[in-house]
Formats: sequence, structure tokens, C-alpha cells
Amino acid sequence: MSAEPRLMLVLNSGSSSLKFAVHDTEHPTPLLFGLAERLGGENAVITFREADRKKVLPLEAANHTAALDALLAELSHHGWLDRLAAVGHRVAHGGERFTHSTLITPDVIADIDACSALAPLHNPAAVLGIRMALARLPNIPHAAVFDTAFHQTLKPEAYLYALPMSLYREQRVRRYGFHGTSYRFVAREAVRLLGLDPADHGLVIAHLGNGASATAVQDGQSVDTSMGMTPLEGLVMGTRSGDVDPGALLHIMRMLGLSVDQLDALLNKQSGLLGLSELSNDCRELEAAAERGHAGAQFGLEVFVHRLARYVGGLAMSLRRLDAVVFTGGIGENSVRMRAMTVTRLRALGLTLDEATNAVTTGGQAGLISAVGSSARIAVVPTNEEWMIVCDTAELADRAVLESA
Repeated sequence: MSAEPRLMLVLNSGSSSLKFAVHDTEHPTPLLFGLAERLGGENAVITFREADRKKVLPLEAANHTAALDALLAELSHHGWLDRLAAVGHRVAHGGERFTHSTLITPDVIADIDACSALAPLHNPAAVLGIRMALARLPNIPHAAVFDTAFHQTLKPEAYLYALPMSLYREQRVRRYGFHGTSYRFVAREAVRLLGLDPADHGLVIAHLGNGASATAVQDGQSVDTSMGMTPLEGLVMGTRSGDVDPGALLHIMRMLGLSVDQLDALLNKQSGLLGLSELSNDCRELEAAAERGHAGAQFGLEVFVHRLARYVGGLAMSLRRLDAVVFTGGIGENSVRMRAMTVTRLRALGLTLDEATNAVTTGGQAGLISAVGSSARIAVVPTNEEWMIVCDTAELADRAVLESA
């Protein structure tokens, strides 16, 4: 009888949450996944999901340690703790230091912590999660997988801002890009789905969800992307503004007397689809409201699509040629309407949609949705960032075993 597949634990530690998934190394669908939330506040709970079952438990203490202990107790209950081979940690920002996923060492933790100035809401939480998991699971490898690493192939003309160079040299102010783990997965799947040459292709991938971005991928490498030094730049998002004239922000601060923290909250939590619609940050709710004639919902969706089409067209100019436009993320994978609206605005590039295939490509299905005669193909490719983390972690753990042998 063959041995059971190894198990990998994926952790994504936020400031008030701990997201997790347990995978075996042979299947991209998790055996168990869930979220501990309201950490640091009142009524903290942890939710476990597997197959068609869901279990919600209160946490004895509203902190990350209690959440991890509850998760490990659940793994022990399933008999999975002894099969756990490694832990993969999602880390938002790796700066210029990390160009690939890496095994975690004390030096790596220090370098992640040093990037906290670039991601003050995310990296300190990631470091907390890493230290906590290392204390509880010290005898197996731990790996860090960075949202920014995929974009470290950008050239200076793509990542530099037109600011004094001293700000780049001394403060590392530049474009970093995000959603890199998703882009890496989707780019590989798109090449396979469309039968493209892995060493010679050009894609524009739109990762659309509550956080949204778009990236130009040339021959498997990121060459341009919409998000910048932070995830705030670029497309309209659920509650984030995306691009805004910096002069407008200075005007708002002066006229309303806003502090830096208040402006930060306005741009990150009160803007985007929520701010435009004055109704919701959820695209599904806005589509339904737009059908009923809600003007704010209509404005929000139109601005979202206008900005997206403009970025797709611009990013295509960073490629040798455009082979395909690929939609992914919650909106990209499921919104028939938003895909159709976007492609209509891309008609100047010669892109045309097959309305019938677009209408049925939802719910996690991959498929080609372009019409015959379209200048480039249009595809939907569901993302699976956690599986990418599992694959990276397994590879790094195997390498560590070989090097120690």
C-alpha cells in the first residue's frame, strides 16, 4: 500500500485574522480551510470548512496564538498533525530582497520585518504569524511566498516613479506590484489552456475582485503591472480608489483638514465601488442594483470598466504582441456582464467576445470566450493562489531535505 500524501498547511496572517488551508500534495482542492476573525476584538471566532461541512467555534482568547492552537487541535482531531510536512506563509511585501519564495530562517524573518515600512498593515502581521507557527511547529520547514516576488522582473522604466531618485535610493519608493502568486499560477494555466509557447507569448491578465489589478506577462515574466508601491494604485477596487491625481489629494486634505491617517482611510476603505455607488463594494450587489436602475451602481460599474479597459490597452503596449487577455479573480471568473462590458471597450484593439461562451463560463470554469476572428484570444482562468503556495512550499521542503542529506 502506498504512503498517504504529505500535507501542507498554508497560513495568511492578517492584523485581525488568520486565514488557513490544509492541502495534500496531490490535489489542488483543500481538505480543510477557514478563517479566524475578529482577533484583538470581541467575539473572536474560527470557522472550519471541509467538503459540505462548516463549523464555527468561539476562541478562548481573541489572539493569533489561540487561533493557531484551535487550528492545530482540529488537525489533531482529523489525525493530520503527524502528516504535516511543511508550512507555507503568504507574505504581502518582499521589497527588492525577495525575488522568489524561500525557506524561512532568522535572517529571512528579519528581512521581512525590514519591509514593514513598505507594508505597515501586512508585514508585521505576517511576521507575527511566522514566529507563532515556528514556535508551535518547530520541526518542519516553513516557507515564505511573496505577493511582490513575481514582479521583480520589471525593468526600471516600468517600476520607477518620476520622483527625485533619492527617494528610490534611500526610501525604496518604486512600483512593486501585488497579486504575484495569482499571476504566476494563472499565467502558467493560460499557456497550457491556450497551447501557447511557454518561452514566447504575451498575456494581459486582469485579477478582479475586491482588490483588483492587471499585469502584462511576457514569456512567463511580469513586465508591467497596475498596482504600485502599495496595492492602492491602479484599477478601481471594492473600497480602494485606484489612481487619483495627487494634486486632488492635496486639495482634499487642505479643504477638509484631513490628517494623513484620515486620508488613508478615505482612499483605502471609503472609495472605489463603495464610494462611487454609495451603496456597496460588492460587484454582485451593484450589478443587481444597476439592473433596477440605481444610478450610483451604474456609475460605479462604468468607471470600473473604463479604468480596466484603459489599463488592459496600456499594458498590451508593454508586450511584443498580445496573444490573449485573461480574466481571473472573483469578478473576472464569474461576472459575465463585467467581462462583456470590458471587451466592448477594447474594440479598438480588435478584440471580440463570443457572447454564448461568455454567458456559460462562470463558477470556477476555465474557458475560451473570444469570438472567431478576434485579434487576440480572450480566456477565463480561475486562480488558485493557495495551491501555488503549496507547490512552492513542497518544492522548498524537498530541496531542504536533499541538502541536509
